[in-house]
Amino acid sequence: MARFDIIEKSISLSEPVLVEGLPGIGLVGKIVADHLVNTFEMKHYANVYCEGIPQTVTYQPGQTSVVTPVRLYADADRDLLVLQSDVPITPQAAITFANCISGWLTETNVLPIYLSGLPAQKQSEPPTMHGIGIGDGVSQLESAGIDTPAEMGLVSGPTGALLAHALEHHLDAIGLIVESDPQFPDPEAARRVLVDGVGPLASVEIPTGELVDRAEEIRSAREQLAQRMQQADEESTKAHPLRMYQ
Repeated sequence: MARFDIIEKSISLSEPVLVEGLPGIGLVGKIVADHLVNTFEMKHYANVYCEGIPQTVTYQPGQTSVVTPVRLYADADRDLLVLQSDVPITPQAAITFANCISGWLTETNVLPIYLSGLPAQKQSEPPTMHGIGIGDGVSQLESAGIDTPAEMGLVSGPTGALLAHALEHHLDAIGLIVESDPQFPDPEAARRVLVDGVGPLASVEIPTGELVDRAEEIRSAREQLAQRMQQADEESTKAHPLRMYQ
């Protein structure tokens, strides 16, 4: 049964922005989510139970308790939520998962920012990023000065399903699409999203010095997950261009 088990009931949020951190191309969402949670020392707000999430648990260093592999973290001062995931969501489970997440977002008046990597064999410096929006998300992107797409494209996987659900049900939502390494974790793409995407949209200053300093360590730590996702062909989310006559 789909439910969000709220752990920190004392946390009060007004109209929070939620940053989605599902593992996908370049593990951009995963790196962004982990960085926000660690940098702001965000509190574990809720365990997430949705059909489509692998029946596993996560354990962490120095703790004997376990948590769900998909969780919500909150920062009341910044009115910020982060959806952190330790596992990929398969394409087959995308719609079920999206319905579960979107149902809760609707009930709690949250503006979601969905993240997707765009595979690029040779990235720009810095990586190119553009935004797409639904409802009030369009004006939010314009206010933040985020570029519009230069070509037609498609977002697939669970993130695509989340955006599709918002479109169908007339919900406000934002999607950020960034050029990413198609094979390995990409901290530089994540940095672009944090500095020029999430920061302006959520009205928060996000230090990224540690992300740059630890780029090689992050690549190494995330490479195993990236390889496992490639072998199973289970990217959590992916954007790709739709060119004429392809």
